[in-house]
Amino acid sequence: MFTGIVESTSVVKDIEKEGSNLVFTFFSPLSSELKIDQSISHNGVCLTVTEIKDDLYKVTAIDETLQKTNLKNLKIGNTVNIERCMLANGRFDGHIVQGHVDQIAICKNISDENGSWKFKFEYNTKQGNITVNKGSICVNGISLTVVDSYDGAFTVAIIPYTFDNTNFKELKIDDEVNLEFDIIGKYIQKILSNKI
Repeated sequence: MFTGIVESTSVVKDIEKEGSNLVFTFFSPLSSELKIDQSISHNGVCLTVTEIKDDLYKVTAIDETLQKTNLKNLKIGNTVNIERCMLANGRFDGHIVQGHVDQIAICKNISDENGSWKFKFEYNTKQGNITVNKGSICVNGISLTVVDSYDGAFTVAIIPYTFDNTNFKELKIDDEVNLEFDIIGKYIQKILSNKI
């Protein structure tokens, strides 16, 4: 389990194809603190560390993961947000994040708000996911608060610290991002839909 509080970023150093899977080699300042078989969130996707050497580590994304996330678009030199799994004795700063991406969204607008940035994302509503004003949403592994909620779209406000220390600073219009919707909201929606 994760909290959506990004610890650091990692840079893609190599991508190898193994059957239908992709093996990513990342450079990270946290590499020396990682362990084999450890779960790490990469842009909100929980992946297992398979190899560590100096400042580099490897993870494998299977075809199922690649089809449902933006990891399939990664290129050498790209930056991803990373978070190690939550410690049981740590503070819960974000919200409950499982590292299981529900779907992707498209960045539709970026506006400079003179001290912050507002991003608008659109997603396909056919999967039944929803947002609510002031609710939680995980975008590329980052726990954020929904500012405006629309049918199939939402906005988030990004403070300078988050902008500077995550890959939000690299996002452009039409880029894909990974979304994990609030687990509590998903359970409530499921319960209500079964009663109708």
